Amino acid sequence: MTTRPTKASPPPTPPKAATTPPTGKATPPAGEPHVTLAVIIGAHGITGEVRLKVFADDVSAYRAFNGGALTLKSARDGSNGVIARFAEVTDRNAAEALRGTELTVPRSALPPLEEGEYYHADIIGLAAIASDGEELGHVALIENFGAGDVLEIERPDGRRFMVPMKVEAVPEWDRERLIVERAFIA
Repeated sequence: MTTRPTKASPPPTPPKAATTPPTGKATPPAGEPHVTLAVIIGAHGITGEVRLKVFADDVSAYRAFNGGALTLKSARDGSNGVIARFAEVTDRNAAEALRGTELTVPRSALPPLEEGEYYHADIIGLAAIASDGEELGHVALIENFGAGDVLEIERPDGRRFMVPMKVEAVPEWDRERLIVERAFIA
């Protein structure tokens, strides 16, 4: 099983909402899931550029974020993340006001996946079921410490355990649930 762990890694909370630029915090259309591709971590310089923490392979492939509230003009690698310029942001004060803003796109804008690949946004929240049918809870978080994705499953009582996202531990999943082999359940 292969994965694309860097395609999109959503944060544990939903995107912040607002309705007008320059905040860039737009309310996504009802019914269409959105995926966070980056978060603004601060201003860069005095002309309105921002520093991004990126959760995707390449944010420059997208032009509009947050329901069209932010339009990407340019993106380049910097020493502390990606440096981006948005058409709606023209000075340092406006750039600083965006600190913490999550940059989202509709799920439908992401590239199609190959067999066995997944986006984190598609796995987080799925019901977790043991291979013998026991309901375990839901996928609360996905971590990657360098050796592959690790699912954090939260039981109904709030306790959590981790499972590697490998075929031996998670032989199958779909849009509704994820199966975990009994031997990997803590």
